[in-house]
Amino acid sequence: MGGAEPTRGRALGERVKALVEQANGKVLALVADGRAVADTARLEQLYADARAEEWSEFRADCGKYLAELASEEARKKYTLAELEEEEQSLDRLRRWFGELRGRDLLGSEVTTDAATERKRCEAAFDGYATNVYAALAQPHPGDPRAAGRLDLGII
Repeated sequence: MGGAEPTRGRALGERVKALVEQANGKVLALVADGRAVADTARLEQLYADARAEEWSEFRADCGKYLAELASEEARKKYTLAELEEEEQSLDRLRRWFGELRGRDLLGSEVTTDAATERKRCEAAFDGYATNVYAALAQPHPGDPRAAGRLDLGII
């Protein structure tokens, strides 16, 4: 590196510093050269591979979430309790996405695919929520509204 840090490295260093300070940590920055020219590329590849593995796990969990929603739809399990459970699972995916995005300092290409998967989960949840509310609005057998009469209890 020879004294002058490249612009990319400086920007990355500032981002790392901000993340560490948000966590109430302290930064110790060193400038170092690899023993061989290929060492920098190897380190970046190892980092990119670790991020890709995390994103792959995230996308797999998105797939499980979508399968769970499809199962609930197929069984027409339209209850508020199930809706709340699915919303909590979606919130967990959103938080996890944010954490992974924060760690992805080199801007991994698979981030875009993961963002698309997250959006698919959000859209599927919205559809499921619509179906839950529609089902809850329908009168059930034995409900006075089903027979066209409603006793309001007014005397």
